Amino acid sequence: MQTGENVYDAYVNDSDLIGTHWRYKQARSLTDWMAGEGADVTLPTLDLEDFIGLDFTTAPDGNLYQLPDQQFANLYWFRYDWFNDEKNKADFKEAYGYDLGVPVNWSAYEDIAEFFTGRDLSHMGVEGEVFGNMDYGKKDPSLGWRYTDAWMSMAGMGDKGEPNGLPVDEWGVRVNEAGQPTGSCVARGGATNGPAAVYAVTKAIEWLEKYTPPAAMGMTFGEAGPIPAQGNIAQQMFWYTAFTAATVLPDLPVMNEDGTPKWRMAPSPHGAYWEEGTKIGYQDVGSWTILDSTPVDRAKAAWLYAQFVVSKTVDLKKADVGLTFIRESTINADHFTERAPKLGGLIEFYRSPARVQWSPTGTNIPDYPKLAQLWWQNIGDAMSGAKSPQEALDALCEAQESVMARLERAGIQGDIGPKLNEERDASYWLEQPGAPKPKLANEDEEPKTIGYDELIQSWQ
Repeated sequence: MQTGENVYDAYVNDSDLIGTHWRYKQARSLTDWMAGEGADVTLPTLDLEDFIGLDFTTAPDGNLYQLPDQQFANLYWFRYDWFNDEKNKADFKEAYGYDLGVPVNWSAYEDIAEFFTGRDLSHMGVEGEVFGNMDYGKKDPSLGWRYTDAWMSMAGMGDKGEPNGLPVDEWGVRVNEAGQPTGSCVARGGATNGPAAVYAVTKAIEWLEKYTPPAAMGMTFGEAGPIPAQGNIAQQMFWYTAFTAATVLPDLPVMNEDGTPKWRMAPSPHGAYWEEGTKIGYQDVGSWTILDSTPVDRAKAAWLYAQFVVSKTVDLKKADVGLTFIRESTINADHFTERAPKLGGLIEFYRSPARVQWSPTGTNIPDYPKLAQLWWQNIGDAMSGAKSPQEALDALCEAQESVMARLERAGIQGDIGPKLNEERDASYWLEQPGAPKPKLANEDEEPKTIGYDELIQSWQ
C-alpha cells in the first residue's frame, strides 16, 4: 500500500483494517467491482446474504471492501468437569456464598480464579499444580492484539453500539459525526487512558501475577495458546476459538474417552464499567481484499479463486477441519449438528443471537498497522512494571494521537481522516454521557454466575 505497486493479486487481510481501507481508497470496493468490471466473473452462487460477517467488512459509505474467508471469536473457556464436581461446588459455595458456574462478571471470574489456584484436585485424578487463569504477558506484537482484540470493551471502556461502539470504540478512539477520528486521550474525548482502561490493564496484570502459571508472564500468544489443553487450567477469560481443533484431539488430558471434551466455551464475562449494548468480545475475520494496484485481468482471476475458496461446498470442508465459520449454511449444516456435542459449545455459540456482540476492530481506526504497533510496546511497559498502567496508557494514547496528527497534517485521508479535538480538562469529557467514563467508587461488583446448561438453553 505504501508503494502502490502490485505485489500480490489479492490478500487475505484481517477486517480490522476496514477503517484503513475505507480511508486510503487503495482497496477495491467489492460492491462497485461486482456491479462493474468484475460482474462477468462474479458467480451467481456467491450468495452474499449467506455470509455472517459482512457488517464487519462494510464501511460507513455502504461499500463492501473485503469478503470474509474465515472467522473465529474469543470466548470464555472453562473446565466443565471441574465446575460440575460436587466437592468443588460445595467448597466454592461455602467459601464464597454463591454457586460455582460460568462467571457473568469479572468479580466472579476473580473468585473462581482464586478458588482453583493451588487447589488439590487429586480426587478427580488431576496431577500437578492447578491454576485459575491463563494468559500471556511478553512484550511482543501479540501482546498488542491481546488488548485491541476487545479486552477494553470487555471491561466496559467504550460506548454502546454494534458492531462497534460509537462515538468511542474499544481502542478508546473517538470519532465525530463525519467518521473522523478526533482523539484517543481523555483530554480530547477518547478513552484509551481513562479509568475503565486503567482498570482493564490493572486486572489483567493482577490475575497474571496471582492465578496464572509463573511462566505465562514471559509467553507470547502462540506459546500460551496450547496450555489449557494440558489439563491444569481451570478457566481462561480470553480464549480464541481458533484453538478448538487442537483442543479436541483424542488423548488430550482435557478430552473424555468418548470423544467429548471435559471443557466448554461460553460468553466472556464483563468488567465493572460494562453496560448492556456494549461490545463484549472480539471476532477475527480474515477477508479477501483486492487492491487497486492489481491489474484488472489478474484481479478477475484472483476474484474467481477467492469465490471458490469461500464457496458453500469448500467452506463446509474448511470449517470441518479448521472450525472457523463464515456462512449461515455451514453453521446450520446437519453435519455440525452431529459434531456439536464434541466441540464444547462452539456450534451453539455461532448459532446463537449472542454472536453479534463479538466483532473485529471497526472503522474508527484510521491506520491499523501504524496504531496497532503502539499497543504492545506501551502495554508491555505496564506488564514489565517499567510503568504503572496509568502511565503506560497515557503514553499509548499520546502516541496514537501523534500518528493521527501526522495523518491530519498530511491530508492523505481527505475529509474522513483524523481531525483532532482541542484538548480540554479531563473533567469536561468525564461528565459527558457515555465514554470516557468516570472512575467508579467501587470497581468490585457483586459477583454473578450462571449455570452453563441454563445459558445454552437461553440461546436456543
